[in-house]
Amino acid sequence: MVSTAGLAVRAAPYHDMTQPKRRIRISVGGIQLEAELKQTRTAGEVFAALPIEAPINTWGEEFYFKLPGVKDHRETATNQLKVGDVAFWGAGQVLAIFFGRTPMSMGPDPVPADRVNVIGRIVGDATAFKRVMEAPTIRVERI
Repeated sequence: MVSTAGLAVRAAPYHDMTQPKRRIRISVGGIQLEAELKQTRTAGEVFAALPIEAPINTWGEEFYFKLPGVKDHRETATNQLKVGDVAFWGAGQVLAIFFGRTPMSMGPDPVPADRVNVIGRIVGDATAFKRVMEAPTIRVERI
């Protein structure tokens, strides 16, 4: 809180206006969702590697696919995820979208098979992807 002439004013959150937002569209079956990528080096490399259409793999309620040529800088390597996280696993050169529980989940949150670099987050309801788990391909593009 900042006091101005006796008035309590809440300071606005800081936003770096010099960095453009990196948004992507993820299309699987008839579902399209957008995601916003973080301002990290790995997220930038993923963004630069798009667009891609690839065969899709599932592991529980996770879509993943190969995205070669991207260096994983491990800025946010973790196994603590939330539904809607978008992550890159450098060891397998794989982009992963988490929309529910995985085989390693003990609770409602997805748990990856290995630590991943969280690079972004779905805008909206990621669980919509549960309706298209049998789709053969995924398309990810810049918007």
